[in-house]
Amino acid sequence: MKQKKYVFFTVSILLSLILSIQVYAVGDGNLDGGGGSMGQGTSQNSWSPGNEGVRVTVIRAESHDPVTRPIDLTNKHPNITYSFGKVSKMSYTKGSALMIDTNPYEYVNPAQPLPRIISSKSLGQANIEQIKSYFTDEQVVRSIAGLTGMDFDTLVGGEYRLLLEPISFLKFQGTLIAVTATEAALYDEMLSGGLRAVLPTVAFQNLPLSMFLETPDLGYPAWGGPTSGIRSNSEIKSSLGLGIVRFRDVPPEEPEITTYDYEYRTNTEVITAVEVSGGQSDPDHPVSVTFSVGGRSYEVGEVYYPSGDSQLAWIRWTTPEQPQTMTMTVRVRGGGGTSKGTLHIKVVDLDENPPPDPNADDRNDGFTRPSVPSNAEVTSASWGVWRPWWREYWVWHSGDEDDDGYWCDHGWWEFDLDRYSASLTADMRITTDEKSPTATGRTMKSGYGFQEKVTTHVSTNQSSAVTSAQNAVTYFPEFQYERFWRLLERMNGGYDMTHEFKKNGYSTYERRTHFTPIWYPDGRYTPYTWLLDCWTPAGMLSMNLTDSITIDGNLWSDWHIAPQNPE
Repeated sequence: MKQKKYVFFTVSILLSLILSIQVYAVGDGNLDGGGGSMGQGTSQNSWSPGNEGVRVTVIRAESHDPVTRPIDLTNKHPNITYSFGKVSKMSYTKGSALMIDTNPYEYVNPAQPLPRIISSKSLGQANIEQIKSYFTDEQVVRSIAGLTGMDFDTLVGGEYRLLLEPISFLKFQGTLIAVTATEAALYDEMLSGGLRAVLPTVAFQNLPLSMFLETPDLGYPAWGGPTSGIRSNSEIKSSLGLGIVRFRDVPPEEPEITTYDYEYRTNTEVITAVEVSGGQSDPDHPVSVTFSVGGRSYEVGEVYYPSGDSQLAWIRWTTPEQPQTMTMTVRVRGGGGTSKGTLHIKVVDLDENPPPDPNADDRNDGFTRPSVPSNAEVTSASWGVWRPWWREYWVWHSGDEDDDGYWCDHGWWEFDLDRYSASLTADMRITTDEKSPTATGRTMKSGYGFQEKVTTHVSTNQSSAVTSAQNAVTYFPEFQYERFWRLLERMNGGYDMTHEFKKNGYSTYERRTHFTPIWYPDGRYTPYTWLLDCWTPAGMLSMNLTDSITIDGNLWSDWHIAPQNPE
């Protein structure tokens, strides 16, 4: 006992320093939180708001191995009958079994009190920014290093993370127990649903949703599901009831992305959509969706749908001017959820590989005419928007002898589906350059240039959800329809947008032209254009376009060399 008292006395001194030293943030908090209202409980099974704490474990970032014994911080002095020992979520993830521990519960009361961790109706919503600030404070991290036996400089040197887990002190079957969200889920499975049956909201809503990840880390995914509502044991074990502190010397751990949910072009207006489902969303129980990307958040409200169905929710935004990869997080508030909580986006620049300057002595003796390629082509799309309406159902409630009774509307929400669509048509036309002196109609000699014009038309009955066809990129047979291409310039706006070649830097007259190579053989010459980036909630519309001219001879035949006339 003397040794334990000495240890806790030393801990108290370490934590009391927090109040007297100027503090600095030394880490980045990767956590967010939610919750909801709770029932009152019973005398045998209940939770008192504020009966909470946080378990802290040091984790090696590369191997995901816990390297210290977890510590439990709390502002309370709980008289715990049993807990499940000092085991972290990471250890359970790696296969540790749940074991009931009836030994005295060990905890630390920090001199700087913890901020509220678990939201409740009586105490209000927990402030996730305060929680982040607390656990990234330099002096708090120094204290945690001392409590866990870690050297501070080693802890923040880049090889380690702090794993945070909210703890709740619950009265279960008349006794007070301490559980993390993961332990509550495991214990419920051990009891075949016995914990969930009597403490559904605090143990399976407010506790697990009090902390979850904003971005993936330590093998755990970001949570993109609802921030309220009772969650399943599998959701809790895989994704909820945790936060992570990453230190700035180390870039955030991100999985290698090999596939993307969306590939967009730079400086392009796009539609990003997700499907929302779960329960029923109506004006009495509405669902909203928040999309966060590029430092901005876009909230979509009134996402309605009937029970057993779903609804697309989308935003209209413009991609950056520079190519990059982006992560978009999607948060659903209300009764619904989406399978896509994190979207990986790749933004590419199609204007980075224009053809080189053609030369008069270029040759390509081994040239063979390639087949014209074909990209994905979708020229129409349709989608729907659920519109709720109230069906009245009036019921007469009889009164007593002194009351004549009253009518009450026991109606319900019904839904109509408003249908929308979009279609894309386009035409590509190439013409010989007027600076080609011997061109006739659609025939010209190789070595001269030609112009191109793509005309587009988009039709839709929901213009707010459909963009114009914004990009057209042309590929050429002399490059086997690869290696080099031209991104056409948008010549106007709206649903009747046109595209033409950009001014050619190798053109003496700065013409919007493409020069055919002087070696190109006689016959048909066919550029290929992919028209794309007409976005709808149901995806992108695009078209394959071609047009041809005829090559007959080359520009050298237009030159005549003769001796100079004598004087």
